[in-house]
Amino acid sequence: MKRLRFVVVIWLLAAILTCAASEAALANILIQIDKPTQTMTVSVNGQVHYRWRVSTGATGFSTPVGSYTPFRMEVMHYSQEWDNAGMPHAIFFTTRGHSIHGSDHPGLGTPVSHGCVRLSLPNATTLYQLVSAEGMGNTKVVVRGLDPPGVFTPSQPPEQRRPVWPFQGLFRF
Repeated sequence: MKRLRFVVVIWLLAAILTCAASEAALANILIQIDKPTQTMTVSVNGQVHYRWRVSTGATGFSTPVGSYTPFRMEVMHYSQEWDNAGMPHAIFFTTRGHSIHGSDHPGLGTPVSHGCVRLSLPNATTLYQLVSAEGMGNTKVVVRGLDPPGVFTPSQPPEQRRPVWPFQGLFRF
């Protein structure tokens, strides 16, 4: 009986140490969004790894200030609210639909979104991969500051280039 207790105690200690080691292997990610400067700083275990320009909410579409834990990620999300707009590498951090996502909209570095946090497409891919690898539970999103002064209107998607056909514009059908 004593031998069985000893084995159980050893097994429990091994399980606890294994869990502690696996938790230590996961990094803590801090994503800080500063609205006045329109920048994002990404830190891993307290060390700054990235600093990128972003676009937060335009006038009347403010990105909400606060501290959040992401709860959903989608490689490609289409907004039902904003004309089925594509939101690549979306990391959702509010239940109202605010996310960090890639964008090729003009105006990066100014508050011109509908409330989301826009990043360049390559930076959004990098951030998405980092959060995917380390886990949403190990990630904190902090949005700080007042909206920059001035009036900013939401940007429109870049115009899609149409193929150029012979005689385009010469005949109206």
